Amino acid sequence: MASSQDQHTPPTTPEEALAIVRSRYAEPKLPDGSPAPLHVHEFDIGYLVYAASPRTPDASGPPQPAPPGGSKIIVAKDTGETVTVPNFPTEAAIELYRKQRQSPA
Repeated sequence: MASSQDQHTPPTTPEEALAIVRSRYAEPKLPDGSPAPLHVHEFDIGYLVYAASPRTPDASGPPQPAPPGGSKIIVAKDTGETVTVPNFPTEAAIELYRKQRQSPA
């Protein structure tokens, strides 16, 4: 019998955090249908994983802001659990996660 990987194995690298997100969530797509590149921002208690928005700073004009809505995913370093947070700027998303972890459930 094949053993399955623990659902909450703590990640030790950004690559492991990315693998956890890819195994638990649908792959985000760009407007043209191609896969959106994912970025990982490591911080003291977790990894913030988010889809990159396409930037076109050339002749087509200034870069467009990210579309409204969506979310970012945080993978906890201590447990491997994942939590979604709103598509806030990086530091605001991390601060919201910290507040959520501190409040009693």
